[in-house]
Formats: sequence, C-alpha cells, structure tokens
Amino acid sequence: MANAGMRPVAGLLLVLNFCMYIIVAAVGGWAINHAINYGFFIGAGLQLPAHFSPIYFPVGNAATGFFVIFAVIAGVVGAASALAGFHHVRAWNAESLPAAASAGFIAWTLTLLAMGLAVKEIELHGRNARLICMESFTIILSATQLFYLLAIYGGLR
Repeated sequence: MANAGMRPVAGLLLVLNFCMYIIVAAVGGWAINHAINYGFFIGAGLQLPAHFSPIYFPVGNAATGFFVIFAVIAGVVGAASALAGFHHVRAWNAESLPAAASAGFIAWTLTLLAMGLAVKEIELHGRNARLICMESFTIILSATQLFYLLAIYGGLR
C-alpha cells in the first residue's frame, strides 16, 4: 500500500480500541454475572409480576439490560475484529484490507447500537459507576473505531 504514513496511526488506534473493547466486555460480564446472582427470583407456586422483564438487572434502570447485552456483543466482536486488524497493520497490503475493514465495520455498527442504548440509559438516570464507565467507553469507542476505519482506508492512497 502506497501510504505507509497511516500505518502507525492505525496501529495506535487498533491497540486503543482493543483495550477498550476488552474493558467493555469485562464490565459487561460483571453486570451479567451480577444480574444472574442477584436478579429476580420467583418461587414454584408464584406468578410473574405484571411488568416483568426477562432482561432484568438489579443495577441501573430499564435500559440497562439491553445496553449490557449489546455492549458485551460489541465488545467481543470488536476484540475479535482487532485480531484481523493486527494482521492487516502487520502486513499493510491490499490483500489483508478487506478482512480488517469488514470486521471493523461490523464492530463499529454494533458499537453504534450499544452507544444508542448507552445514551438512553444516561437519559433515564439511576446507574452505578461501573455502568457509567461502560457507557463512556462505548461512546468513545464509537468515535475511535470510526477513526480506525478511516485510517486503514486512508492507507489506500
């Protein structure tokens, strides 16, 4: 690829995104574990409440369950796309670009979905510091993943 000047920028963004996706997935894993351990329990002879949600999280608000599920999916897909990105930054040729770009684009779209749910969760209030950290990282990742995609496409010129 002719423009090798974007290679260090893409590498830096890739390492940053990989670390942030791992953190988002880890905090999301904590939230899912917390919901399983301290979530809603019902006895054998009892009825479900009228407004029961199958995605109930004892921390956060009504959007927390959806946000955590999509953020964990985005975190895992983003970390996996970083592996294709590491290969592309190492090789930096036109043959490795499609795999890195398509995996990065899928991770970015999932991150945008999780970011929308993070914004809804911020709007509803009532969450703890770990969820605030996860929301912040998801919003930041939506921008840095876009910049990473632009950097690897910028290397085509």
